[in-house]
Amino acid sequence: MKHLVKGQGFGAVIGVALMLAVFSLIDFSGWWTAQTMSNVIHYTSILGILAMGQALVIMTKEIDLSVGSVYGLAGIAFIMLQPALGVPGAIIAALIIAAAIGLLQGFGVVKGGLPSMIVTLGGLFTVRGIIYVWTGGSVKAFPEEARNAVVTRLFGGEILGLEAAVFWMLAIGAVLNLMLWATRFGNHLLATGGSAESADSRGVLTGRVKITAFVLCSVLAGFAGILTLADQPQTHVTIGDLMELEAISAAVIGGCLLSGGRGSLTGAVLGAFIVTSFRYELIALGAPSSWFITFVGVVLIVAVIFNQKLARMAGHSV
Repeated sequence: MKHLVKGQGFGAVIGVALMLAVFSLIDFSGWWTAQTMSNVIHYTSILGILAMGQALVIMTKEIDLSVGSVYGLAGIAFIMLQPALGVPGAIIAALIIAAAIGLLQGFGVVKGGLPSMIVTLGGLFTVRGIIYVWTGGSVKAFPEEARNAVVTRLFGGEILGLEAAVFWMLAIGAVLNLMLWATRFGNHLLATGGSAESADSRGVLTGRVKITAFVLCSVLAGFAGILTLADQPQTHVTIGDLMELEAISAAVIGGCLLSGGRGSLTGAVLGAFIVTSFRYELIALGAPSSWFITFVGVVLIVAVIFNQKLARMAGHSV
């Protein structure tokens, strides 16, 4: 058993199995339908990309509360800049904006010596304010020509009958897992979260590692926003609202310890699947939307406790 729980995503696997069993008992005919599963998998892909970025930051013993706003700003930048830059140019510009936000926040945490929760909370409100100012509170949409562009369909269309976002999430997950478990940077990232002092003494540039993690997190959030708006190219000022809580919950459910140094990108995606599944099932059962927020809060607390117990069973200090 001890060997089994050493896998950081073990808790998420248990959670997925239990959730599917419960949903099958409660609402078998409503849950196991092509439309329901298609919707769940599509949104899981979007949230999974955010959750993987959040997981990288959490592994460094930091947190990013701004990802929902960055998600929204990058998506809106993609729509708003398209007339001037074209679809490819708008995508690049949106990702640069997202990367710049991550870089600024990373510098604020590392060079300014400020808590990441405060820096990124400020980022959350600042970026959300920019969204309101830039859009003027109005809805914007793509022209028909841009909607039908090849690049737009590559990001927001279907491939082999599945939403393109699914394939992007799988590709990003494969690259990030390879980076985390097979490169020096991945080793440095986990070492930074485990013990920054020890990592510093061994020559790890922990500040650079943290800044890179913040940039990656923001870029992934921005990319998820682009995927969403490419599929449904119409903005609204509340886009991405509270997604930071969903991303954090997914990462923690997936096995990331808030104490840093331990986590799973695959587990983060499984956590995103759990969060998304409960959202759709509550909607299907006619439950008030406020129940979902309650669920996220409760599950986040339970996941933290459960992950700490698993970590202790595996011999890790938390």
